[in-house]
Order: sequence, then structure tokens, then C-alpha cells
Amino acid sequence: MSLNKPEKMPSLDANVVKIAVEMESENPQLKEFNQKIPLTNIIQDLCSGWDLTDPEQYALKFSEKTNQNYVTEKNRNEIKNGSVLRLAFSPSKIAYDILQTLHSESSDDKNERTSALQKLAECSTDITFALEFINKQGLALIISLIERGKCQGAMLANALASFVELMDHGIVSWDILETPFINMVASYVNNQTSRPQEAKVVQSSLSILESIVLNSSAKYGQVEKEVGFPNLVLRLENQNPIIQQNALSLINALFLKADPAKRKIIASTLCTKQVRNVILQNIIQTSSGEVGSEMAHQLYVMQTLCFGLLEERMNTKMDPQDQDAHEKIKELRKIAFELDTISGGDASRRQLSPFTKDYKKLGFKYDINPALDFTETPPGMLALDCMVYFARNHVDAYTKVVLENSCRADEHECPFGRSSVELVRLLCNILRIGELPSEQTTTYHQIFFSHDHPFHELYCVCIVLLNKTWKEMRATTEDFVKVLSVVREQITRALGSQPANLEKLRQKLSTLTYSEITNLWQQERTSREQWESHARPIVQLKELVTPEIVQLIKKQRLNYMVDGTRFTKYSQRGQRVKDKFWFVRLSQNHKVLHYGDCDDKSVPTIEELPNKLGVVDIKALLTGKDCPHMKDAKGRKSTHQLAFSLTLDSVEMTPLYFVAPDEMVYDYWVDGINALLGNKMTSKEAENDLETLLSMEIKLRLLDAEGVGVDIPQDPPPVPADPPNYEFCYDFK
Repeated sequence: MSLNKPEKMPSLDANVVKIAVEMESENPQLKEFNQKIPLTNIIQDLCSGWDLTDPEQYALKFSEKTNQNYVTEKNRNEIKNGSVLRLAFSPSKIAYDILQTLHSESSDDKNERTSALQKLAECSTDITFALEFINKQGLALIISLIERGKCQGAMLANALASFVELMDHGIVSWDILETPFINMVASYVNNQTSRPQEAKVVQSSLSILESIVLNSSAKYGQVEKEVGFPNLVLRLENQNPIIQQNALSLINALFLKADPAKRKIIASTLCTKQVRNVILQNIIQTSSGEVGSEMAHQLYVMQTLCFGLLEERMNTKMDPQDQDAHEKIKELRKIAFELDTISGGDASRRQLSPFTKDYKKLGFKYDINPALDFTETPPGMLALDCMVYFARNHVDAYTKVVLENSCRADEHECPFGRSSVELVRLLCNILRIGELPSEQTTTYHQIFFSHDHPFHELYCVCIVLLNKTWKEMRATTEDFVKVLSVVREQITRALGSQPANLEKLRQKLSTLTYSEITNLWQQERTSREQWESHARPIVQLKELVTPEIVQLIKKQRLNYMVDGTRFTKYSQRGQRVKDKFWFVRLSQNHKVLHYGDCDDKSVPTIEELPNKLGVVDIKALLTGKDCPHMKDAKGRKSTHQLAFSLTLDSVEMTPLYFVAPDEMVYDYWVDGINALLGNKMTSKEAENDLETLLSMEIKLRLLDAEGVGVDIPQDPPPVPADPPNYEFCYDFK
């Protein structure tokens, strides 16, 4: 009797995936897609199935909502089992047809040309099509049509939108644009007439001018000459949020690229009450009450650039020969101690104190020569500017602060001069004056759009706060650093509450008294207090508990990845793509990463994310400057610190490039990926979580011992010596 050997199951080829291919007016075809077979052969086979001639005129496209790009040899690895593709005309065929239509000058073909430009605007988002169209001199034709004013209405809107999409791929330099083109585009921004297609025309025109300013080497002056700030301010009043956003982006671009002299002129214009009211009423305080993330970023950029103008004064030491600065110091003394002569006091009865004594009462560190107080940078001359502003514009508050302290005992005096210098340095640090705008920050302060001199007014509010806190703490000069730490906390928390104006800020600061800050600190200290004891029993208990805590942190990180995160898109050269986002989630079984494009508000479900990456396919995690997409990102310190990427086992698979929105998200994802790969979690956030949770766990286990007042010794107590004899007993009676 012979037994038949069981047949071997055919081995699955990893290069073959099962897909469906659709075509308009045709029945779909189910196919096995072999990644090793050239695309031309696959397309020829599909055309044969549908009896189509000229297969070279067809190409495959993805048919997902967020991805309808052409399939190429570079991205074909994105095709997975169950993918649905679409057979459509090739980029070359569509580009040829569009160009044929656009070259026609007949007026009868106006509708066809409008449709062709609309088709061009839709197709130009795909870099494969864009390359084909540009290679056929299509971009030059679009520039010519716009430059000669051959387009109007819908044709113009589609021509400008097509140009924006074609240039956004970075294939062609912005330096190719000539003066007539820039002038024509600028005229669309300056033209305030209202037409049905005007909104789209203005949107694209503003976007084009912004890109010219930021990316061209010598076109800034032309744009600045042709587009006046009054016209851009008028665009901020437009009810279309995209026009508002693009207008603000162009203003910021002109601001950023301007020379120092022009920056001051731009800043003075932006700080006028008229412009500030336009921004407040039309952008910040709208009926919806919501500001989009990109608009919030542009408001932050504007604020940062305006504050950046203070950097020069902040880093300028006082020149001993600066007569104007010496006069300002004398003015401080005069307003503080000679004001009674102005208000009707009898000057003859008041014997003026020597200047040195007055300067000591003003709280200068160097009372003999107060100019030396302003030789340290930062804050340099900015401190003197703020003090003079306070004295001139808030005379009563200034004299009250100075005279109150001049009447106190020397040890309890809050020195106005030294306090001002340290406070201005503190404010510069909090507001990051002198730093370039971050690429992802969206936090702006509405309060700074409520006054012509926001920084100086903030100083005026905070110097009064510092004096008040000094009294509450009953501080002496030895407590200066401690007082400043409390004031820093008060200012940071008050600004964090996003007050709408200076009065709201004062109200918030009035609630943050020294005792309130102390209570908040105590609560926070209690919640995150670390166990610092080195007692051997505690150390042994920590070693016993640590693996359990590490597993808990690992579980939290993986759950965070399961919930998913929205990331800003970056190009392979490390450049931020404006208004483009993608979302990544980890599957519930922690085996697959799901990802895909999204907008700035939606949270896609795992089913809505079309792309997948198996955890087993991840070769390594790269961070910071080691990431491929950060190698060309020069001058973006904050960006590369938040960058990480996943390299894959297969060279044919596309790596994933990430730039986290903040440090917490960066730490959570890096920890999670390390956990998936079996590596140690080494982030700062993981260390903090481990210390916090370990401290809490140790405290919970020691509650009983603490309740009865048992002190845990550093080392176990020594074993006592044997007694001389054992002739003893205990009498229970």
C-alpha cells in the first residue's frame, strides 16, 4: 500500500499583487500586477483586453480620493493587494491635446480653451504630467498668455491656477519670470473691481507674487514697486479667507526679504491703528471666532517679524558719547523727582538732591554713571527705551513706582533701574526676540494687535507687576532672582490665557498673585515630584518596579500611535509644503502603519487611509540631520530637530519622511517606533514619564510607612550583638 505525498502549496510571489483596473465606459479587469514587469507591457496587455489601439497613448492612474496621480516606475511600489487603478490617457497625450487647443487663436474656440485650461489646472498637481507639459514648452505658453493679457474671467483664473501648480513642483526657477509678467499679475491684485472669477484670480496672483519674493534672486524690488501695501491691506478686508491668508503671506514675504530700512517702514505701516483694526475685525474677531492653522501661522510670522525689529536696540550697547541717551537718563530723573515743580509746587522750597543720590533712588546699579547699566546685551538700549516710554506715557504709574521704593528701607527697595533691565531681558526671552519665525508655530497673541507699541506697553504693565510682586514677597535685593522667576511665571501664564487686550491682561495678572503662583507651583511639584532618596531599600524597589513602568509607557506610546497624528507635508529637500498635510495611524494589532493625505482639520479613520506599511518592512529609524529629507534643509534648526524617517528593507519601497509639529509628538512617535522595533525608548519625554510614574508608584507603596512616621534609613540598621546571656523572660501578668 502506497501513500500519496501531499502536494506542496505554490509559494506566493511577493512581487505579484492582485488589483482591479477601471476604464470609463468599460467593464473593470481583475489583474495580477507583477512589480518586475515593465509598465508598458502591463498597459499593452490591458489595452488588448479592451480592444484599444495605440497603447502608448494610455497610462495607469491611482483612483483614490487623495491620490489620483499617474503610476510611474518610481511610485509603482505603492500599489498593494486590492488596489483599484484606472486606465486613462497618458500625460503626453493630454499635454499635446491641451497645447493644440491653446495654440488655437480662433475666437470660436474660447469655450474649448477655457475647458482646456481647467483640465490643465486639474492635471498640473501631478508632477509626472507637469514634467511632460513643461518639456513641451507648455509653461512658456501659459506665461505668454498671461503676460499678453489674452485671458479673462474663467480662462484667466484657470491659467493662473495652472501656473501656480506647475511652479510648485520646483522644476523651473522663479528667476525665468520677466517684468511684463510680474506687472500683469500685480495688476490683478491692485484691481479692486468685483467679478465672478475675481476671487480665484486674486488668490493665485497673491500666491504667485509671494513665491516670486521668496524664491527669486532679484525680483523683490519689482514686486514691491508694483504692489502697494494699501492694496494688500484692502485685500485683508475681503471676506474670502483664502484671499486674506494669501495677502497676509505676501505681506510677510515682503517683510522678511526687505532690507533693514524698508523693514522699519513696513513695520510702522503694519502697526498703525487702521491696519491693526483691519486684522482684528476681519481676521481675528470674526463671527465664526475661528482662525485656520495656516492663517494663525501667518499672524505669528507677522508678529515675530515686527518684534524682530527690536533686536537691533536689544543688542546695542550704550555709547558713552551718545548725548541723546544721556538726556533720556536725565529725563528719567527729572520726571521722577522734579514733577512737583511742573504741577504747581514751590521749586524754591525744594532743595534738589545731588544727581547721584537721585540715580540711586531710581535703582541704577551704577548710580555714579547710570550709562553703565545699559552696556550689557541683551537688553542693551532697549531697556532705556522702555523706561523712557513708561516715564513719558504713564507718568503717574512711573512716579508711584519710583517714589514708593525710594521711601523704603534700602534692603527692601525694589530698584527700578535694575528691575527694568532684567525685566526687558526676560520679555525678550519670553517673546523670542531676535529669532527667525518657526515654520510650524501657530501661536500668536491677539493682545499685540491692540496697540501701536505692544512691547513697550507690555513692559509698562509688567514693571508695575514686578513692583507689586516684590512687595507681596517682602523681598530684599538678595531675592532678586527669585522675584524674577515668579514674575516670569506670572507673565507666561497670563499670556498663555490669550487675553484680547491690555486691560484683560492686567485683570489676569491681578489674579496671579505671589501666593497663587506658590500654590500652583506646589500643586505641580506634588504631581511630578521625584523620589530622590538613595536608600538601598528604595533603590531595590525601583529596580523591581521599573520594567513594569517601562511596559506601561510603551503601551501608552503605541496607543498614541493608534489614535494617529496629523503631520505637515515636507518635500524630499526638506521644504515645508504650505497647506498640505498627511495622517498616520498604527493598526490595533500594532503590525501595520496606515497613512494618507488629509486637510488641516479632519481626522481620517483607518479605513480612509489608503497606504500601508508593515512594521516588519521597517529597516531602521533615522532622526534629525541623519534623515534624507533634512540633508538639504540649511538654516532650519528647529525643523531638523523634529524630523525622523523610516528606512525600509526593500530599496524599491519609498521611505516615509516625518516632521513632527512639536517635541512631544516627536518624542511619542520616536518612542513608539523604537518600541515596535524592539529598541529602547530614549527620548526626554520617556525619561520624564519614567521618573514621574516611578516616583508615584514608590510613594503609593510607601504610604503605610509614611502614615506612621517611619523613617526609611539610608542603609539597613546593623544587627545588634548577642546578649551576654539568655536568662530573661517577659511576664504577661
